[in-house]
Amino acid sequence: MSALNRPAVLLLAALAPLASAMGANPDGFTLEFPIGACNFKSQGGNAFLKLQVNRQLYLSNKMCDECVEEDGLVELWITILPETRVITFPYAGKLRTVTARVMEEYETENGELEEVSRNFVADCDPMHDVYYFGEDVFDGDGNPLPDAWLAGKHGAKPGILLPDRAYLLGSRYFQEFAPNAKDRVEHTSMGFKVQVPAGTFQNCVEMTESSPLEPGHESLKTYCPNVGMVRDDDLELIRVYNNAQSPSVDD
Repeated sequence: MSALNRPAVLLLAALAPLASAMGANPDGFTLEFPIGACNFKSQGGNAFLKLQVNRQLYLSNKMCDECVEEDGLVELWITILPETRVITFPYAGKLRTVTARVMEEYETENGELEEVSRNFVADCDPMHDVYYFGEDVFDGDGNPLPDAWLAGKHGAKPGILLPDRAYLLGSRYFQEFAPNAKDRVEHTSMGFKVQVPAGTFQNCVEMTESSPLEPGHESLKTYCPNVGMVRDDDLELIRVYNNAQSPSVDD
């Protein structure tokens, strides 16, 4: 793990109020969040995930010959769409309604559409943690996949997709919590430099994803401030677009 630098130490102090408001599951992954303190907005976000309409990240494994040979050419476009989704779920004995932004992930393999997921996210003002309220998932032929979930349905609860700058090394929390979706993350490294085709970035954070539904399987993601996700396992950030159209528009 990387040593904490001074900016990262400041982040630890910033996290303290949020940490005290969260509850933890017996296995150490936070599930209860201070939703009551949030004024949810469909725009905004934070330095690690900007909810800016038409902002797009393009990632691929194209720079890794070995990866392409083993898995094929994988390309991923993550686009903040103009669309929103209204979601109602129970919280503290009452119903809470949130207008969430749709964040689309469009993935191809060797030029063929593999999967499209439409994720419902919102900015928790004033903390600016980005919460995750569900997703619709489709295969390359447009058929719904069983990964879909929605807060308020079948006991599903919102999670935090990406906190603001208040990162704490070792933090563990659920990003989604539903009978069929229990992705969770741990902050496993921070304060390091990353070089990818899109550029060189400082003060980055590594997050290890896992799920009790898939014991033994882990996925590594790296986020850098003012950019967003720069690595997703073998995929690397190739380019950032600030006024892009989703590839699904051409389908």
